[in-house]
Amino acid sequence: MTTALKRAGAGFAVLWGAATLAFAALMLLPGDPVATLLGPATMASAEVRDRIRAEYGFDRPVLVQYFDYLGKLVTGDLGSSYQLQRPVWTLITDQLGPTAQLAAAAVVLAVVIAIISAVVTAGRSHTVRAAAGAWELVAVSLPSYWLGILLLTAFSFQLQIFPVIGAQDLVALVLPALTLALPIAGLLAQVLREGLETALAQPFAVTARARGLSQLAVRLRHALRHAAASLATLTGWLVGTLLGGAVLVETVFGRAGIGALTLQAVGNKDMPVVMGVVLLSAVVFVVISNALDLLHAVIDPRVRPA
Repeated sequence: MTTALKRAGAGFAVLWGAATLAFAALMLLPGDPVATLLGPATMASAEVRDRIRAEYGFDRPVLVQYFDYLGKLVTGDLGSSYQLQRPVWTLITDQLGPTAQLAAAAVVLAVVIAIISAVVTAGRSHTVRAAAGAWELVAVSLPSYWLGILLLTAFSFQLQIFPVIGAQDLVALVLPALTLALPIAGLLAQVLREGLETALAQPFAVTARARGLSQLAVRLRHALRHAAASLATLTGWLVGTLLGGAVLVETVFGRAGIGALTLQAVGNKDMPVVMGVVLLSAVVFVVISNALDLLHAVIDPRVRPA
């Protein structure tokens, strides 16, 4: 019960912090929010501007606006878009599906690639490990938009295997997911290889080999489980970074989703939408963190509460 309360308190603190930072960003944004609402080409009178300012509460003290904002969040009200005049919650849920599909595919690809790379190269010769480290370094270092352009050039323009833009079917998901997955896979493979090599040096691995198990069996059945805790923790942390990567990837591949919505909102200074996306990211972080705590206890019984 104590652990559950601590997790709930930590989750609440993260959500409150994200909401507060989002509100502070709105307050510190240069310019008049009424001008953003009306658009650059609108010639509205001072009376109309004052009426809009009163309707949206911009004329009230900042502290009053802050508590009103928190009160609406408690009821699930994220406000309305300045530009589209639609509820932010509706805009986000309409675009959440494609981004969730892209993120899930990227995570699965990243974990599979990382496991294969680490299992095959852990404890091998210096040449093999150097080759693996080279591709991992390149994957981690390449900006996602540049990697996406390279994949498009090779597999869409030259080989014409995958479509250039859009999200018509699962085939169109391959290149965007691979673009997001490769940098994550490179980092995960480095961490997992180190964990595997540490586990392979432990007495239980030596005992397993002495019982006649093959090297591959020892790696998959014994060492991988011991190294999986760090893999799961890092994977959960990296999932939280996928939203930022999705902004660029969805733009490069012409896909709809949260990333495209965020980019449009930032360009239009549509702060209620940006704040809604920030809060969504915070919720995803809290959910994944708690899920990983539970998964970590399943993987490693030593961390289970007594």
